Amino acid sequence: MEGRRLRGGFTTTDSPPLHTSEPLRRTAFNRLFAAVYFSAILALLYRHVQNLFLLSTTSLLSFSTTLSLFISDLVLAFMWASLQALRMSPIRRKEFPQDLKQIIKDEDFVGLDVFICTADPYKEPPMNVVNTALSLMAYDYPTDKISIYVSDDGGSDLTLFAFMEAAEFARHWLPFCREHNVMERSPQVYFESNYHSSSPHFEKIKIMYEDMKMKVEHVMDKGKITDEYISDEQGRQVFNKWIKGFTRMNHPTVIQIMKYEQVILDKKHDKDNSGRLMPNLIYVSREKNSTSPHHFKAGALNVLLRVSAVMTNAPIILTQDCDMYSNDPQTLLRILCYLSDPAIKSNLAFIQFPQRFHGLNKQDIYACEYKHHFQVNPMGFDGLKGPSYIGSGCFFHRRALFGGPSTPVPPEIPELSPDHVVSKPIQSQEILSLAHHVAGCNYENQTNWGSKSGFRYGSLVEDYNTSYRLHCEGWKSLFCNPKRAAFLGDVPITLFDVLSQNKRWCIGLFEVAFSKYNPLIFGSQYMGVLMSLAYSHYAFWPIWCIPVIFYSFLPQLALLNQFSIFPKLSEPWFFLYVFLFLGAYGQDFVEFFLAGGTVRRWWNCQRMWMIRGLSCYLFGSVEYSLKSIGISTHGFSLTSKALDDEHSKRYGRGIFEFRVPSPLFVPLTMAAIINLFSFLLGLTAFMRGNNMEGLGLQMILIGFIVLNCLPVYGAIALRNDAGKIPTQITIISTFVSVAFYYASSLCF
Repeated sequence: MEGRRLRGGFTTTDSPPLHTSEPLRRTAFNRLFAAVYFSAILALLYRHVQNLFLLSTTSLLSFSTTLSLFISDLVLAFMWASLQALRMSPIRRKEFPQDLKQIIKDEDFVGLDVFICTADPYKEPPMNVVNTALSLMAYDYPTDKISIYVSDDGGSDLTLFAFMEAAEFARHWLPFCREHNVMERSPQVYFESNYHSSSPHFEKIKIMYEDMKMKVEHVMDKGKITDEYISDEQGRQVFNKWIKGFTRMNHPTVIQIMKYEQVILDKKHDKDNSGRLMPNLIYVSREKNSTSPHHFKAGALNVLLRVSAVMTNAPIILTQDCDMYSNDPQTLLRILCYLSDPAIKSNLAFIQFPQRFHGLNKQDIYACEYKHHFQVNPMGFDGLKGPSYIGSGCFFHRRALFGGPSTPVPPEIPELSPDHVVSKPIQSQEILSLAHHVAGCNYENQTNWGSKSGFRYGSLVEDYNTSYRLHCEGWKSLFCNPKRAAFLGDVPITLFDVLSQNKRWCIGLFEVAFSKYNPLIFGSQYMGVLMSLAYSHYAFWPIWCIPVIFYSFLPQLALLNQFSIFPKLSEPWFFLYVFLFLGAYGQDFVEFFLAGGTVRRWWNCQRMWMIRGLSCYLFGSVEYSLKSIGISTHGFSLTSKALDDEHSKRYGRGIFEFRVPSPLFVPLTMAAIINLFSFLLGLTAFMRGNNMEGLGLQMILIGFIVLNCLPVYGAIALRNDAGKIPTQITIISTFVSVAFYYASSLCF
């Protein structure tokens, strides 16, 4: 399948296309294996039903045990079946940006508004956000067509100060990147790399960057902007907005258009030191008060959507995490390869790039690469109606956020319409007044914002929710995964941060799954069965905790009491269990490996699946349930991007970081303890010559879990550093494990 190529506004077929797509070669195998594996699942479920209802000798204990396994296997079967929707027709795309400029002139390139969200200068250091913004400002693209909007939901003058400093540095950085053809256009990454050669120009720009960084970090250390860093009355007036009573949750709207030094000197257009126009750089902190809902990141994005409509109204919008910098200056040209194709443009909502990361340790011990989620599964989505939005690295058609392709939802005022042409300078009083108005916390009252327009409310995972609703409205999306990563970001380097982030996702996914927009019911009516199943696989992600918990405790407690719950090694059913286990893990490994993964990273990925099932999936499910019945729980929390030296050292060496005495670690530690003791007991019985045939499968499963728990054992007993499991967690887990054992001994 090929895209068409445009020349002079007309489609031609006598020249190479700007983009192509092809099905993955493993598709036929996926379909055949799915049929075989599905038959094996039916056989397993038949065995459970037979044991539950057809055998008259079933005792209450046996019935309860079989019912637990039946429920677990039903969940595993559903999650497997929903995943098959993504394996039926995966495709891979390729773009040819090198041919683009032969077809489209620079002056015909569409405008781009970039949305960067940050919320806490101490968890998301301003210099990280600044580096992200500078890398995006330096795209190989007409700079007068780029506008960067930074949403500061923390309302911090420290973040604003950092961007005022960055604006001046940008005047030198952008020409430097063009002159030296720099690929790593995040200054921090470039100066830390080995891909540059030392020269007077290099040393000069590096000194400028270090001076800027020193100023920002000095202000961060002091926690306030002192007079020594305010050079004129204009700057003083800007920071005078932070008066007494100005807090992160209660403050008026602040919109600041960054002024480049040249503007102050000669009152001309904003230009860099080579004479080229500079991109717009706008700081936005929306109005907040305690009586108005702010809808977390989705609310911040919608404010940027309205403010940008008033100021620049570019037809393309890039949403970017504050720690995800541009790694390829030609990314926008790849986007134009699709936007230039009229065959797909009319119903194309967004183009999603995978999230990829720098700074991962060699073994990726926390599986933060999310290779299946960010690289493998999106190709499966792309073969249907397109990938889901994953929060960053996504280019939207502005029009897609205002109703379906054939059912537009007009905004309240014409200035917010995607078709509105901005005819006045963004510095004009009229534009600024309207921008402040649409950024007010009460502007959305009695409007369609968050329901039919903009980024959708009702879930902590606004990315998943928004793309799901757009696909239901009839829009499509594309997955673009070039060899060179378009964006690279930071990863959490402690287990607690990883699990906290996943718990937040679990709550948000359940908020969609158990809403009136349930993907299985509502989604199947508007997207079709396969797309509905694909979205359901993620919506019900947290229910992985059910089989993980049952299989981490039930066979182990049964073995401690010499009770068999699986077929004997000599029975035919034994081979069914082996096939189901090896088939699922084997296919998962093949996909991971073909996507560029390693054996060790895959092992850590499946280990983290078990760890998440025993922690964040469980606690996320409980927290959502409590929230549903009106019991207050903790609100939205940010994942820290600030780095601690000791954490970094342990992460770099591949050592798990526990440290925090969190309840999240209690079920995990319990599972590690119970599995270890049950494995030792079974091994001792085997060495004594006892007949263990009936407990063979349990021993294999328990041994597998013990291997996965090796980092936990080390953190309990073999480590003395600050990252080990806190003593109180070990004590609590031990006492509860003993209680579980005694309770099980009364049942078995």
